Amino acid sequence: MKKSIILYMAIIFSLILTGCSNKEKSTDAKERVKIGVMLSDDGLGDQSFSDLGLIGLEQARDELNISFDYREIQHTNTYENGLEELVAQGNDLIIGLGFSLQEALETIAPKYPDTTFVLIDSVSDVPNIYNVTFKEDEGSYLLGALAALRTESNVVGFIGGMDTPLIQKFERGFTAGVKSQNPEAQVLTTYANSFGDDKLGASIAKEMIAAGADFIYPAAGFTGVGAILEAQKAGIYSFGVDSDQYYLAENSIVSSMLKQVDIAIFNTIKEFVETGKISEKNQVLGIKENGVNLAPIRVINLSPAEQSKLDKLQEDISNGSITIQ
Repeated sequence: MKKSIILYMAIIFSLILTGCSNKEKSTDAKERVKIGVMLSDDGLGDQSFSDLGLIGLEQARDELNISFDYREIQHTNTYENGLEELVAQGNDLIIGLGFSLQEALETIAPKYPDTTFVLIDSVSDVPNIYNVTFKEDEGSYLLGALAALRTESNVVGFIGGMDTPLIQKFERGFTAGVKSQNPEAQVLTTYANSFGDDKLGASIAKEMIAAGADFIYPAAGFTGVGAILEAQKAGIYSFGVDSDQYYLAENSIVSSMLKQVDIAIFNTIKEFVETGKISEKNQVLGIKENGVNLAPIRVINLSPAEQSKLDKLQEDISNGSITIQ
């Protein structure tokens, strides 16, 4: 009888502990900050911008104990539909990943004034939309200078995905960097009007190579991947963009202009998790703010003098001695 009572009490105690444990887990799940993300046109697999965004989200999930979900336009038909779905899910913070989300965010955000939205890569005046942009011209300037130091043909090429103010910043910085070191060099420029057509990128690169270009810099998403692969096929140099794309063409990519989208997203989520809000309406991230940088230089070996010159240019951009018009 005594053993039965002891066993009974042990079972009851075990059930109480289990109940407490489940309650703790339930509370933890309930309190976890939920992040919703609407991806831009090309979505995951672009090997640059969107994929970087996912890296930042995964880091936030692993280190900040958040949960996240995302939508791609091929599944929602419109950005507005995707954003509405993310709001309906009860996400605490909703991120529009890319400048093409601006119009949709400005349609949806005013309907939900108590929800915090973040727009990556453009600027909105809507009160509950917070903006994160980058100084792409600064990193592109360094690539332009590097191309100018090493071009043998005095012809280099820039390929833009869309002819928009954002992509024009890449072009403007790259051209300014080229001219700073080699005023006589020619910069060929073509806008593909697509971020997702690798065959078109290859075709544009082929035309530039035929015109003498020995460096090609595409800021064009998956279209740029096609250009990079064509550059490698032709035996000329290229630059990656957004992420370190060296693995795409290890005989061609000299460096990449790193746009630290993953870091920006992680830091934005971290602030929101810790404070429940985002303090800065407009974040503008350049070299000084660790928003842009260069990937390691490979394929070619810079002389000490060339490396010193590149380091000085980076320092001068960071401290404001060089401004890009």
